[in-house]
This record gives sequence, C-alpha cells and structure tokens, in this order.
Amino acid sequence: MNRETVKNWCKGWGFSFTIALLIATSFKSAIADWNDIPTGSMEPTILVGDRVFVNKLAYDLKIPYTTIHLATWDEPRRGDIVVFYSPQDGTRLIKRVVGLPGDTIGLRHNKLFINGTFLQYEEAEAGLSDQDSIDVLSNSAIFKEDLLGHHHIVKIMPEQPSRNTFRPVTIPEGNYFMMGDNRDNSADSRFFGFVERKRIVGRASTVAISRKDSFAHPRWERFFKELI
Repeated sequence: MNRETVKNWCKGWGFSFTIALLIATSFKSAIADWNDIPTGSMEPTILVGDRVFVNKLAYDLKIPYTTIHLATWDEPRRGDIVVFYSPQDGTRLIKRVVGLPGDTIGLRHNKLFINGTFLQYEEAEAGLSDQDSIDVLSNSAIFKEDLLGHHHIVKIMPEQPSRNTFRPVTIPEGNYFMMGDNRDNSADSRFFGFVERKRIVGRASTVAISRKDSFAHPRWERFFKELI
C-alpha cells in the first residue's frame, strides 16, 4: 500500500469506520456488555438461552481491552451475580459471589456455612415466576437461601453426584469465592479455587432477552427481568 493510497483511505469512509468501530468496542470492553448463557450452572435464576446485561462500571473503570483498573468505587458484595475470567483456563464465567475476602466458608451436604454460621434454607418452589424456571426442576428441588441477608433461590439435585461438602477454607484478601445457583451442576470455586478481584469483569443485573431454542422462540416473560 503506497502513501497516496493511505492518504486517500484516511480521507474516506475507511478512517471514519475504524474510529466508530474503536469507540463501539471500547464501550463494550469497558462500560457495558452482555453475556450469553450456554449452560445451566445458574438455574433456576438464569436459564440457558438468556442474554444477560453486564454492567462493567458497577465496581470500577478499566482501560479498554485490559484488566487494568483506572478507578475503583465499589467492591463485589455477597449475593452479587458477577462475570469473571476463570483462574483455571481464562474462560468467561457467570456465578454468584458467596464468599468475601477474609471469610471462612464451608459446605456440608449442600448447606453453606460462613464464619461459623450455617445459612438458613426454606422450600421455595412456589416462588418461581415463569414456566421455564419451573420446567428445569425435574428430579431436583429448589430452596430459598438466606446468604446472610441476601435472599435468592438455589437448585439441588440430590441424586446427582457432586461436591456438596468441603472443609472450611479462609478466603485470602483480594479474592472471592464463587458458586453457581445450580449447586450440583456447577464448575465453580469448589473446583478452580478463589477468584482474584482483578478477574471480575462486572455485575450481571438484568436478563436483556431470552429464547428457548432459537430466536424464533422468545421467552417474552424473561425480557428485562431483574436478577436477584
């Protein structure tokens, strides 16, 4: 490519298109994004086929395309649903924060205990609000978990082998313990360990859109549904 060609390109639509593309991708990288859900690890809170809005400014501002923090104004809280990069292989995942830095956390037969206190559970099947959430409960049970003040639902599959018990561990400073709401079918901190703060991308707040099998079968009742 000679100098004259480059000059003409810069004057033409190519340069404008490149600038627009950089602005758009920078916005997606540092401010807001979405996350498609390919697995059932967060059922029944988030279903396969949901597209979840991710607020990347929930906790901090990063340099676009990096994990370098420019400014921080908040920290992940217990009960937040967050998107992060797995410490195991770098895969982008979505799970719930159940343990904060300094917490001592353990699990006994799918009952969490944090800092020496067992969490409270109550049956919550009647609390599901849409048919698709009810449909995922075959051969399983659903409970409302009181995550030390944050109430949300979890799914238990008693007949499925899983790591439903582990000895107490203390979370190091600057790290978090993540778990899926589908407790017997989630690869989370029980398997890949603690998640460093810098690996957290943002907070998932809303189901933007949802489809059952394809976009020809939308789940209208889940559009713009707030995540709890």
